[in-house]
Amino acid sequence: MKLPQLRLPRPPRRPRRRPPRPAAAAVRIEPSRFTARDNVSEAFAGVLQRPARSALTALGTVLGVGTFVAVLGLTATTSSQIDSRFNLLTATEVTVEDVAREQNAFAGPGFPADADLRVERLNGVRHAGVLYTVRLDSAAGGVRSAPVGGARGGAEGTDVIAASPGALRAVVPELTQGRLYDEYHSGARQRVAVLGSAVASRLGITTLDTRPAVFIGSEPFTVIGIVQDVQRKSDLLLSVMVPRTTAEEIWGPPQSSGTTMLITTDVGAAQQVARLAPTALRPDHPEYLKAVPPPDPRTLRSGVTSDLEQLFLVLAGICLVIGAVGIANTTLVAVLERTGEIGLRRALGARGRHITTQFLAESGALGALGGLVGTSLGTLTVVGVAVLRDWTPVVHPATVATAPLLGLVTGVLAGLYPAWRAARIEPAEALRR
Repeated sequence: MKLPQLRLPRPPRRPRRRPPRPAAAAVRIEPSRFTARDNVSEAFAGVLQRPARSALTALGTVLGVGTFVAVLGLTATTSSQIDSRFNLLTATEVTVEDVAREQNAFAGPGFPADADLRVERLNGVRHAGVLYTVRLDSAAGGVRSAPVGGARGGAEGTDVIAASPGALRAVVPELTQGRLYDEYHSGARQRVAVLGSAVASRLGITTLDTRPAVFIGSEPFTVIGIVQDVQRKSDLLLSVMVPRTTAEEIWGPPQSSGTTMLITTDVGAAQQVARLAPTALRPDHPEYLKAVPPPDPRTLRSGVTSDLEQLFLVLAGICLVIGAVGIANTTLVAVLERTGEIGLRRALGARGRHITTQFLAESGALGALGGLVGTSLGTLTVVGVAVLRDWTPVVHPATVATAPLLGLVTGVLAGLYPAWRAARIEPAEALRR
């Protein structure tokens, strides 16, 4: 007989540890991208979408950059002309002053009677002459076109200049009528006069065909010439000029200081003439005369050029500021008008920096286009002025290369605030509008 098998209870099964299931892979979202190519295309699309507004917006930058280029170009172009003018006028002019009364209270006039001839013998001297202002007695009256009448028919406040013939030639006058008096008139002490154009107009003298005369005090002088312009001593245009010898015969020698000699020289001879003139005039007392040589023309040129550059660059800066304000204003208005577009872009994944770069690119494109047009207009202005004045146009390549960049920087700076405003617009709020 089989015994029943005893079944022992099975030990409880240990639950199998299943390996942990791998977590669901996180969904990776590609960040939105806004490449430089997209940025440029969007910028030009925004500019060309409203061409009339873009043109008016860039006008300020065009004026500013154009003024900048024109100023620097015209300054460089006129530098050679300023050099030439200083070489021909200032650098060839020597003035000798009579300081005899300062050295010796009992000394007579410092200039001898033949002062013109003594100085003109020096090498390098072209013209030389003595001139001074005649001190008239107030009771005798001034300059009149009639022998009587007081102030009526006269030129009140008109100076009477006693000048030798060499002094008149030294100022390089331009005559409208008549002629200058010469050594014959001076030697014969004739009573002739040359009028400045302003004085002739005030006295009513328009022609010399009738042989008009002017009365200085009670003395009549025949008008033989009318001067329209002078290259030196422009105050002579407001004066009546008479021979020095005639003035000394009528009113006596000058009683006070103020007598000067004007000397014109060849280029490069002025310094030497200034050293020799006092000794040639007064070998006994050269200290009675003080020669004033011309200043360095390079210093004068640099000073004038610097003043011109500073003045016109300030004007160019003002134009650029006006252009920047115009770009900023128009860009800000565009931000408000395109709020819906900005919200749609943000909803589709555009980031704040993408909106910022887009509007900065648009304002920069406006500034760059304005800079290019302004550079072209400024260069054409320089060339046009040079052609009209028969000059050689000078425009530095650095100026042409820098000017468009200046417009670009102006546009970018003007678009900073509008771009910042555009980047802060929330998508939900923008789509509600």
